[in-house]
Amino acid sequence: MSPAAFPSPRSVRRPVRIALGAAMAVATAATVTACSTSPAKTGNTAATGGGSGKTIQVVAGENFWGSIASQLGGSHVKVTSIITNPDTDPHDYEPTAADARTVAGAQYAIVNGIGYDAWADKLLASNPGSGRTELKVGDLVGVKPGGNPHRWYSPADVHKVIEKITADYKKLDPADAASFDQQKTTFETKTLAGYNKLIADIKAKYAGTPIGASESIVTPLSDGLGLKMLTPETFLDAMSEGTDPTAKDKATIDDQIKNKQIKVYVYNSQNSTPDVQAQVKAAKAAGIPVATVTETLAPAGATFQQWQTTQLQGIEQALAKATGK
Repeated sequence: MSPAAFPSPRSVRRPVRIALGAAMAVATAATVTACSTSPAKTGNTAATGGGSGKTIQVVAGENFWGSIASQLGGSHVKVTSIITNPDTDPHDYEPTAADARTVAGAQYAIVNGIGYDAWADKLLASNPGSGRTELKVGDLVGVKPGGNPHRWYSPADVHKVIEKITADYKKLDPADAASFDQQKTTFETKTLAGYNKLIADIKAKYAGTPIGASESIVTPLSDGLGLKMLTPETFLDAMSEGTDPTAKDKATIDDQIKNKQIKVYVYNSQNSTPDVQAQVKAAKAAGIPVATVTETLAPAGATFQQWQTTQLQGIEQALAKATGK
């Protein structure tokens, strides 16, 4: 993956709202059965079938969680992710009638929570679904609304989600419990081997290295890698929430770049505002290596591990260039 240096900045994130047409669909979707669900978005969908003959219908609010859920379930699940387009801002997404039908027919729902996808909470509440199991990642990892919602960038939280999804699959389909255990073991020890190794290597080699970032999406990863985030948290949060950063914060970052207090600058290429573009330009001019991340899977067809490994490799290369290690 090599995102364009400066894609068109996304519009300022607005309070989440559900369009009128979608709201009407939500109101009626509870009457739609699972067998009639025919979602438009089917990223990360596994083949059906398997030992018990049961296929768990799963809906994920975002495709990064959907990718993990699909790989953990194998042939015993069918996963539909709602957010699949890299150009879509998950904060501002407006659910469609197809999304409402998908949620109504799901036996298992995975949403991020922590205020990140409030639209998903509304979909779940409007389409109660008989006996549906729901996983809210924020609740699982103990991060309350107002906290950093980007938990898929926290290696520790990713592993907690893996454990929980597997446990929920086993409850929903006890006959295939052994298969789910095997899928989890394979995923954690083999599929994520490259991801886990990069995290361990970066932490061992570059722990404590000061970095700067464009928004709070980078913070959980920085923590997981043992790096030292110097960018003011107030700036990171403002950029993630689509509000204007303070002049004081911008001056602080300018000073950090000018005086090379940070060794690497990491930015979200899907949210490259004029302020961020200016910082990237200044970092490059100062000889500070720049690495990129994205908010959702990029390209859209990538798996969670392909996406994350590519980004980690970019960060590792930037750290190596900056430190000479």
